[in-house]
Amino acid sequence: MRLLGWVESGGKRLISPEIEGIIGEDPRKVARFGGEFSLSWNGCTATDRLGVLGLPGPHGVITCRGKVVGEVNPDPPVLGLEEAIRTAVRLRADEGAVALSGGVDSALIASLAGLPCVTVGMAESRDLERGSEVARTLGLSWEGVIVTSDDVETALPQVISAIPRATPLDVAVATGLFFVARWAGEEGHRRILVGQGADELFGGYARHRMAIDLPPMLARDFAGLRDQALRDQAVARIHGTCFSLPYLDLRVVRAARSLPAEGLVSADTGKIPLREVAARILPPDIAFAPKKAMQYGSGIAGAIRGLARKNGYKRSVQGYIIQISGGRDGLT
Repeated sequence: MRLLGWVESGGKRLISPEIEGIIGEDPRKVARFGGEFSLSWNGCTATDRLGVLGLPGPHGVITCRGKVVGEVNPDPPVLGLEEAIRTAVRLRADEGAVALSGGVDSALIASLAGLPCVTVGMAESRDLERGSEVARTLGLSWEGVIVTSDDVETALPQVISAIPRATPLDVAVATGLFFVARWAGEEGHRRILVGQGADELFGGYARHRMAIDLPPMLARDFAGLRDQALRDQAVARIHGTCFSLPYLDLRVVRAARSLPAEGLVSADTGKIPLREVAARILPPDIAFAPKKAMQYGSGIAGAIRGLARKNGYKRSVQGYIIQISGGRDGLT
């Protein structure tokens, strides 16, 4: 048996001998496994329901000798949102670190996990300032990683060659995560808890607040998380780490989907149910603080634009990316 990631059943983390015992007794029970995993045994493979580890190929299925023989489809208990989030973080917080941008998504995870935190950004970026403030308020161990334009320029070829789709947005997000993963790898952490998925579940984007029909938009955004996993985990693997996503725990997904869409957003605020849970755990100024996306709050998107201009691409970051890639196909 070979296991990447971790497996749980009924809210309990399983160790390798337990997994081997279950497989030996009744391999069909793999269908009820939760967690974030890729599992192989006796010519068979299985991955978690959502494919969180971002490995190429099918996910959420059991394959034996090249043939799909079942689905990985655990049936988690129905929990309230706060209990679901607490359980999701507990299952992931036995080791690792938290990527703390200072927004409610990562701050809630950091507070519940109690793990070391890291924030990446250009000097004097909003994320570094906010991450430091939040960690200090919550009494958490924190390190700020200052990234320079030269660091970004050096990292870009590795990032662009690793990710499946190199649009300006994808490259900016992946570059920020590259530095998070590099720090984690250097510190000996193999798991990095992140807040990805919260915006797609709870309506965190500006477009959600303006939507005439919110549920289909959320469904499309949630479906796009698979592409994000392929991108984000690719840069984590460069450094021997992986990103762990408590908000994509199936308990949290079930709890979020039980909420009425009209209660998720208002004209000026998104993720209202998540913020309400956070306000019972965090100071209100953290729970209800607005937040820029990581690529902007960290200053990394701006650094990439500056590098593009410096290299003669005043109006086309995509052209700069294509130059770095050597004309690789499928960038747009």
